Amino acid sequence: MLDRAVRDVMEAYGCWDAGDRVPYAIEVSRSPEHGDFACNAALVWARRARRSPREIATRLVEAIGDAGGLVQRTEVAGPGFVNLWLARARWHGVLTRILETGAEFGRSDVGKGERVQVEFVSANPTGPLTLGHGRNAVLGDCIARLLEATGCHVTREYYFNDGGRQMRLLGESVKARYLELLGLAAPPPAGALADPDAAWPPEIDGLPVAFPRDGYQGDYIREIARSLLDARGRELVGEDPEGPFKTAAEQSVFAEIRRALDALGIRFDVYSNELMLYQQGKIDEVLKDLRALDLAYEADGATWLRAQALGLARDRVIVKSSGEPTYILPDIAYHREKFRRDFERVIDVQGADHIDTFPFVRAAVAALGHDPSRIEYVIHQFVTLSSGGASVKQSTRRATYVTVDELLEEVGPDVFRFFMIQRKPEAHLDFDLDLAKEQDWTKNPAYYLQYAHARTHGIERKARERGRAMPQPGAIDASRLDLPEELELIKRLGQFPDVVARAAESREPHHVAYYLQEIAGLWNPYVQDGVRHRVLSDDEALTDARLGLALGVRVVLANGLRLLGVHAPERM
Repeated sequence: MLDRAVRDVMEAYGCWDAGDRVPYAIEVSRSPEHGDFACNAALVWARRARRSPREIATRLVEAIGDAGGLVQRTEVAGPGFVNLWLARARWHGVLTRILETGAEFGRSDVGKGERVQVEFVSANPTGPLTLGHGRNAVLGDCIARLLEATGCHVTREYYFNDGGRQMRLLGESVKARYLELLGLAAPPPAGALADPDAAWPPEIDGLPVAFPRDGYQGDYIREIARSLLDARGRELVGEDPEGPFKTAAEQSVFAEIRRALDALGIRFDVYSNELMLYQQGKIDEVLKDLRALDLAYEADGATWLRAQALGLARDRVIVKSSGEPTYILPDIAYHREKFRRDFERVIDVQGADHIDTFPFVRAAVAALGHDPSRIEYVIHQFVTLSSGGASVKQSTRRATYVTVDELLEEVGPDVFRFFMIQRKPEAHLDFDLDLAKEQDWTKNPAYYLQYAHARTHGIERKARERGRAMPQPGAIDASRLDLPEELELIKRLGQFPDVVARAAESREPHHVAYYLQEIAGLWNPYVQDGVRHRVLSDDEALTDARLGLALGVRVVLANGLRLLGVHAPERM
């Protein structure tokens, strides 16, 4: 319709060439007073036509007319926008389409089957999942769900480092607690671990303090040590910390991580680790290839990435003087392997503390012959926990932090997931524990959505109690839904596929959360007003239409909540 109108007007001005495209945007109007949609075609074509935008907009309005009954009204607005109101019959048809499509409504093929890898969580097995890991997990899972809903073939991957200094410290920490339980080592004096000037290691009552200064201090370390002592007794006293101690710790911690992810409804298709890259020679191969490209050089006993030659501000160490690679080198190898596995796009969901790393990885991967534009980084900011109006102090260094497991016990997975996805990734997130624990559906935003969905089932139950079957989509006379609030609700329901596509393209699931809140904000008051909006009445046609509206709301809320990994209950 609009393409034809633009072409006709531009041909009349003598500035249309065969094969021309029609670049313009159609956006949903922010206010009903400005129509259902706004089009900027007149502004886009004004220079080429050498006419004022308002003159072109006026001609476009004339050319559009009623578009064969599709358009109820048009107007010229502002500097030259064309505002359009669709005919009510078109909107009523939207409700029928929603009901006929059902669980598939909102899905599309805009992803065109693209093979996408989403790597997220990727927490090293050194301790329980923290709030930051929790946000990463929910964000990555929702992005994967959105991409699948738009036709992409998605592989969810968890990559972790099971070697290196952190894992050595983990093994040393467990062994230290093990020796402490046997009375062969003393705990460090209070505050000693936090004092960088303290002599180390000290002795207490003639016993050496075996606990490493930068070791892991949580209670879970003692529990792992206790389990080893119960199972093996004193036979591990002379063992290397990187032997049974590290192995037991890694297995125990990773089992806890997987239990937390299972509770959140998060699954992975692939688990990979850094050690595999070493064992398969991938890291040595990358280093060799970088040297062949003169992008790796030796200085000060270390090996450096010649990053300035790749357009970055400074070079970076990729192998320390000790011979141990920094985390950048395995990351380069890992991302090259992603492309070798034929992914057309790779998306890394990472915390803000990784923002300094990815330019070096992307530049090195590009130098090795891969398209850097196919690597995307979704960087999310940190999460703070508040209660009673004050922040809850947390420290991973001292293991004084609230874990995902603990929060799930307090608020449940649905509330946890929704709270983690309410804001855009790059925004700081304050997890309000008091609000999350609130049971009142009018206050807790997660329950507000779930209650809106449950209400549609409550209406159906009442209808069946009165002997009324739910109407079939084709039998609904949606023209009976003629109240402004009913039409507004249908319009917003019809926008769901566009919201899903936009959220998937931008990798921002919060758009779906905002949208669902808007739907619930229209539906809950509608149901509350049982006089003006009585669903069940003696008017059978109106009753069927309003039951159809309830089913339409149910479809969109259920499909949207599914994309966020939140349950859509039938009762609350």
